[in-house]
Amino acid sequence: MELLDASLLGWSRAQFAMTAMYHWLFVPLTLGLGIVMAVMETLYVKTGDEAWKKAAKFWMTLFGVNFAIGVATGIILEFQFGTNWSNYSWFVGDIFGAPLAIEAILAFFMEATFISIMFFGWNKVSKKFHLASTWLTITGATLSALWILVANAWMQYPIGMEFNPDMSRNEMIDFWSILLSPVAINKFLHTITSGWVLGALFVIGVSSWFLLKKRETDFALRSMKVGAIFGLVATALIIWTGDGSAYHVAQKQPMKLAVMEGLYEGQTNADLLAFGVLNPEKKAYNDSIDPFIFKLPVPLKGLLSFLGYRDFNAFVPGIKDIIDGGYATTDTEGNEITALSFEEKKARGQAAIKALADYQSAVQAKDTIAAVYHKAALKENYAFFGYGYLRTADDLIPNIPMVFYSFHIMVGLGMYFLALFLIVLFFVYRKTIEKQNWLLWIALFTIPLGYVAGQLGWVVAEVGRQPWAIQDVLPVQAAVSSISADSVKLTFFLFAVLFSALLAAEIRIMIKQIKKGPDNH
Repeated sequence: MELLDASLLGWSRAQFAMTAMYHWLFVPLTLGLGIVMAVMETLYVKTGDEAWKKAAKFWMTLFGVNFAIGVATGIILEFQFGTNWSNYSWFVGDIFGAPLAIEAILAFFMEATFISIMFFGWNKVSKKFHLASTWLTITGATLSALWILVANAWMQYPIGMEFNPDMSRNEMIDFWSILLSPVAINKFLHTITSGWVLGALFVIGVSSWFLLKKRETDFALRSMKVGAIFGLVATALIIWTGDGSAYHVAQKQPMKLAVMEGLYEGQTNADLLAFGVLNPEKKAYNDSIDPFIFKLPVPLKGLLSFLGYRDFNAFVPGIKDIIDGGYATTDTEGNEITALSFEEKKARGQAAIKALADYQSAVQAKDTIAAVYHKAALKENYAFFGYGYLRTADDLIPNIPMVFYSFHIMVGLGMYFLALFLIVLFFVYRKTIEKQNWLLWIALFTIPLGYVAGQLGWVVAEVGRQPWAIQDVLPVQAAVSSISADSVKLTFFLFAVLFSALLAAEIRIMIKQIKKGPDNH
């Protein structure tokens, strides 16, 4: 794999980021609204109250619009692995392709089978069969997300594979370790619950609009009650899974954690920052300039150490420590070792790359002894294979301001959502929510913030793991296709126009359906 020009790499990354971010505008609402409409239909079947059926059908209509456009954007997103990231696809296609194939064969066909019954079977099948179809539709959508997130989690924590030097590619040796990876399980739960939070915010916000307009009050109050309870449960789950995310990031991606907290110098009993303002004068990881103009730690001392290592007195390595090495850590088997420096990892990565080339030359020359020797050298150093493609220590550091601010704004929004759900639920149970115009307006304008929080979460996850396409194994500059930068630039703008048109169309259709209301949908 050869390093390619910066323009090609930049445009390829920009195109993938743009299409992924557009796609994620549709997916979380699908996941959240799916649960809401299924709960409402369950209440209809259980009580026989037609008002619940009317509410379920209204939210189902909005679910359908959002679902259709989400599918269209997702297909384009997956195609890029073959067009823009062909080196990546060759290098790990055996592993990465498996979850995507299962997603298409199992989950997508499950959705396609039952969604038609859900939309068109109200008067054609029994109540219970229709309810089962509704739950199976959202289950299929959730399983689609599962397999995509398993693939993404594997990129963050590559396991269950073995490198084949004859083919210069990785091959799967343990499917279950990939599926049941703690990183994969936590990422799935955290991402799904973030969609639930957005769905709850959407339902509460739209219901607030009806209450402000003095329309369909009974429908709005029912929907708001379901949305607030659902949102409160989802927020509690996302806090729990967020704690798990911090722990796994500390164990598997310490550089990401250091950047999330703006931590340059490692600390024991390290504080978690509530917020801070980064110092733009700090240009190098090893200079003496204070990284913060202002910072506000959480009052509980040592909370970052506890979140990352379940020990308030644990040492949390900073950016400088990770690059310089020399601190005590553990390997994948839990044995205590001394962390290698960037230069040591780079040397071992270059040794792995050279050993691969020497092995292939020995095989071609039919020199069995040399082939065995070079294969052993490759295996010994393969864990650092990707470092051989990096040039300087700065290549190892993600965009600190982007990750730092994205993380803290995301967490702040999560706390705000929790407070909003509690306040809404308080007034719902007091039966005075329709009189709280101030709260209804806040709920309505909070809908976009739910999208912002979800996007920021992906910024932290993906920008925070740079420069890696696959953690420690393959940097992005070695994963990109050998194509013209101009062709990527052209498709970037084509996709930007197409996706913007789809987004505008969805917003227009959704607003039209909302204005019609549940009685005329």
